[in-house]
Amino acid sequence: MKRKTRTMLAVSCLTLGVGAVAFAVGRQQDRLGYQDTPTIPGSKWHIHDGLRPQPKVVESGTFSTQETPGKPPSDAIILFDGKDLSRWKSDDGSPAKWKIENGAMKIGGGSISTKDQIGDCQLHIEWSSPNPPSGSGQGRGNSGVLFFGRYEIQVLDSYKAPTYPDGQASAIYGSYPPLVNASRAPGEWQTYDVLFTVPRFEGGKLTKPGYFTVFHNGVAVHNHAELLGDSNYRALPKYSPHPLRGSLTLQDHGGDHNATVRYRNIWYRDLKSYDEP
Repeated sequence: MKRKTRTMLAVSCLTLGVGAVAFAVGRQQDRLGYQDTPTIPGSKWHIHDGLRPQPKVVESGTFSTQETPGKPPSDAIILFDGKDLSRWKSDDGSPAKWKIENGAMKIGGGSISTKDQIGDCQLHIEWSSPNPPSGSGQGRGNSGVLFFGRYEIQVLDSYKAPTYPDGQASAIYGSYPPLVNASRAPGEWQTYDVLFTVPRFEGGKLTKPGYFTVFHNGVAVHNHAELLGDSNYRALPKYSPHPLRGSLTLQDHGGDHNATVRYRNIWYRDLKSYDEP
């Protein structure tokens, strides 16, 4: 065989070898992952398993300003968009009686609750305390966000306005003060972003406590706080059995000092396990 021919053959074999490697790499990329790796404990999926379902694509929302509410994520369920109270009801089941002014609902006529039954979720809610402020302590713009009508995150004007710590703004009422006081001045819009894990019961007994993670105006004030039970005034929190879904309640605490607490831009997202459809 001539030297030129042998050289061409060698080059051809080298090219084929590179091509085979490229083909194998391409095949690996096509598979996206592996099935020859260990299985993740408690899961049917392998580490880096390319057959595992891809996360659903969600368009993120936008941040609120004092003038304009932000846009919710694309998979959010809107509870109040500033237009109507069709997803809310009064305690007696009648239509919610709160008034809507300039895209916000204003307390008046008793507490209101969602018609939606909510479970494990991410909740976003914005509120504003009365301006000019009046009253003191618990009489200073008092309301509350109550999950299942019993687990309360306090709403209160706590801007340079002391009260008992487990009753100030963003406290888990009667159990935990916030880690810090992130309150804004009266009349300014404030935000709560909450991750709520519903307590679990079996046979009337608690098998897993509930949890709150709460951000107040973007500041973490509760980090996976274990709920001690429901929220009570001057009494210990305690659990009583309930279903996995329940209403969200906004409290009308009564009194002239609290009558002009406002809410806007309320939405939630159902939270499911990683592989739940």
